[in-house]
Amino acid sequence: MSESLANPLLPAPYRVLRNKRNTHDVFTLDVEPVKRGNSTLFSPGQFNMLYIFGKGDAAISISGDPTKEQPLRHTIRRAGVVTQALEQVKPGGVLGIRGPFGVPWPVKEAEGQDVLLVAGGIGLAPLRPAMYTLLANRDKYGRIALFYGARTPEDLLYLSDLEQWRGRFDLQVCVSVDTAKRNWMGDVGVVTKLISKASFDPLNTVALVCGPEIMMRFSVQELKKNEIKSGNIFLSMERNMKCAVGFCGHCQYGPHFICKDGPVFRYDQVQSLLGKREV
Repeated sequence: MSESLANPLLPAPYRVLRNKRNTHDVFTLDVEPVKRGNSTLFSPGQFNMLYIFGKGDAAISISGDPTKEQPLRHTIRRAGVVTQALEQVKPGGVLGIRGPFGVPWPVKEAEGQDVLLVAGGIGLAPLRPAMYTLLANRDKYGRIALFYGARTPEDLLYLSDLEQWRGRFDLQVCVSVDTAKRNWMGDVGVVTKLISKASFDPLNTVALVCGPEIMMRFSVQELKKNEIKSGNIFLSMERNMKCAVGFCGHCQYGPHFICKDGPVFRYDQVQSLLGKREV
């Protein structure tokens, strides 16, 4: 058992193995436990709290492959003091980790159904472990489709994964960007426009959605327009998490605490809260 699971407020030491630049403001850290016995197991959609001494901690989705023994992987956007400090950690450096925390994507419950994954920007990072799990158990699912949108081609994440996934015959992958130069050969426009390209059974489909809140709202509208039931649409609502165990109240979202009741919510649990500026 890891220290953070024995005491969820105590960070366990993890050593950085690699710090890889993804885009101009996104990077990926691969880490492993300093102390033998600390776990790297997690479920798709869960997050860790990454701690830098003197700076604080930040909630970061785990973006690696949960089906394989490997270092913990976190893809991070530089957006504040803590993430700026994480960006500066070199291989061999040590940071603290608490976790994993949170409600995962319902990949087990989706067995026997079609699965749509809709990602916007860095929202592909929390969905990536779900994709790995779906593909590792491909015979348990119907049709699988990924719709991924970013601002520009330079902002696309996981290019090698996208290339590999697009080469499969049992998986549909559609990628779109908001703006692009003439050498871009793919779709241009919001990611929601891609959903109509999918072939799926709306009464037997589970949709997993992650991205900016406005993108998720419009994605839900498009999914419902295609007759997918509200109870089969799931959103990742990561934001404002500080303690990760429901003590501090920073991530309260209506009656929910995102850290312990989420970050993955069924749409009909949060539909009345989406888009309310005061929530």
